[in-house]
Amino acid sequence: MLTLTSVEAQSRFGELIDRSQREPVQVTRRGRPVAYVICDQDMQALTDLQKRRDAASEWYAQYQLKVLQDQGQQSDASALTDADVTQLVHALR
Repeated sequence: MLTLTSVEAQSRFGELIDRSQREPVQVTRRGRPVAYVICDQDMQALTDLQKRRDAASEWYAQYQLKVLQDQGQQSDASALTDADVTQLVHALR
């Protein structure tokens, strides 16, 4: 992965865009990553992944609610963590 400072990214913007079509480009400021430039295909993949995570989270919340209702309990869907969602997504693959 190519890494550029924010000043380099400004002065070499055309190259940054061209390079991002082949691989993600990291932009740093004061030595710390502040942004990534990616191609449209990578962005679509990330968007699709987020949609799948959201759908899995919603499915799990509904499932948990149904199970708890069957048991006569209340659901606390707000207690669902990112780790829970990640585990569920991996289980659904």
